[in-house]
Amino acid sequence: MSSHVARVRDENALGRLSFFDGRNAPDGGGGGKSGCGEPGAEVRLREAITAGPDDVIAADGYIFAAPENLAALSGLMKDFFDRCYYPVLGRINGRPCGLMICAGSDGANAARQAMRIATGWRLRAVAEPLIVCTHAQTPEAILAPKVIAANDLEKCRTLGATLAAGLAMGAF
Repeated sequence: MSSHVARVRDENALGRLSFFDGRNAPDGGGGGKSGCGEPGAEVRLREAITAGPDDVIAADGYIFAAPENLAALSGLMKDFFDRCYYPVLGRINGRPCGLMICAGSDGANAARQAMRIATGWRLRAVAEPLIVCTHAQTPEAILAPKVIAANDLEKCRTLGATLAAGLAMGAF
């Protein structure tokens, strides 16, 4: 699991958009992050397994990207939320967020689980959860690296660009 932090600048403000993503996230840490690669954006990569409450508090917006495992959020993403939930509760209210889920068939339960956490944090979803379905149904396909279709990667980029642009404009 890795955390990508993009700093988005305009003349008057500094907006920080954090990506917390896991193995086999729909964009592999690339699409949504690259959407923030607009002029004035700086991107740093970190290991999300070591990301903590200070990383969450330091960001002005969030994209959570994770695989669905056994009809739930991946264990590493759930661990991240468990470690950060109470220390940041009440300190990040109203900040924008987006969600990307990579699933073999459905993804709805993992999306619902992540959005319940975001709701508890009082985050503001700026888009419906993006669920990328890989149709991986055999043990071999589930364990294999995923190849994400170009149109799905573009959706990830669009989500990243939307959040970055909104933060840069002060819309969120």
